[in-house]
Amino acid sequence: MPEATKSMTIGTLAKMADTHVETIRYYQRRGLVEVPDKPFGGIRRYDEKAVARLHFIRSAQWLGFSLEEVGELLKLEDGTHCDEARTLAEHKLGDVRSKIAGLQKMEATLDDLVGRCRCSRDPQRCPMIHSLYTDLSDAPENPDT
Repeated sequence: MPEATKSMTIGTLAKMADTHVETIRYYQRRGLVEVPDKPFGGIRRYDEKAVARLHFIRSAQWLGFSLEEVGELLKLEDGTHCDEARTLAEHKLGDVRSKIAGLQKMEATLDDLVGRCRCSRDPQRCPMIHSLYTDLSDAPENPDT
């Protein structure tokens, strides 16, 4: 199979991957994207594999994987390590579910605080502000207290 034609500058690569040149350079320093050879007196050229690699990185980040975790996934990219990739994804899924539970708790707390503010009859003490000074888990359920 012929090697992919290296026809893109880093600027073109950035446009193709909808990212910034400095982001690509950062990924290169992290070892996530290969730095192509620079011909004497020339400029480095990238191929379609570099675009695909950048899309992989961005997709994994969108799913919540850190760059360190992306690096681990890239080590498994030959497709023969599905069990290890699944294990990483299962851990990430657990993290996401935990964050969702935390966000749901935040939503319920904020909903309660907004309700308290609406029902408050005390012009000297805002229930929302007061609750932030105290432990929210100890906040009273009755908005009139």
